[in-house]
Amino acid sequence: MDYKIPVSVLVVIYTQKLDVLLLERADHPGFWQSVTGSCDTPDEPLMVTAQREVMEETGIDASAYELRDWHLQNQYDIYERWRHRYPPGTLRNTEHVFGLKVPTTLAVKLSAREHLNYLWLPWAEAAEKCFSTSNKAAIQTLGQRV
Repeated sequence: MDYKIPVSVLVVIYTQKLDVLLLERADHPGFWQSVTGSCDTPDEPLMVTAQREVMEETGIDASAYELRDWHLQNQYDIYERWRHRYPPGTLRNTEHVFGLKVPTTLAVKLSAREHLNYLWLPWAEAAEKCFSTSNKAAIQTLGQRV
């Protein structure tokens, strides 16, 4: 089994009107989040990870839009139900936050093995719908960043 690397990205995809894209997890229906994913290799650049994860999870080519490193890092305990995906004894993950600004809501091509549905919501509603506190906090900073 290939274990996940405990270094990941969180990519908040949003429009000029501050509508935010959320994805519903296939492995846990009812859990909504932004694009997330781990580095494929220990030396994969975070920007490359962010672009790859956006493409894999939404079909959106992040290089065609404004992708920025928000220079925010979150360290958190890995949920127990997902620890088996990481090397034995790995309990914490470091998440790097990015923002992807798109001109308007876009059609999304979901990865069926990862997500069930998607929604575009105004930023405050999107923040409230997120199950992850770090995701919620990242979305809440949008008003200050724009």
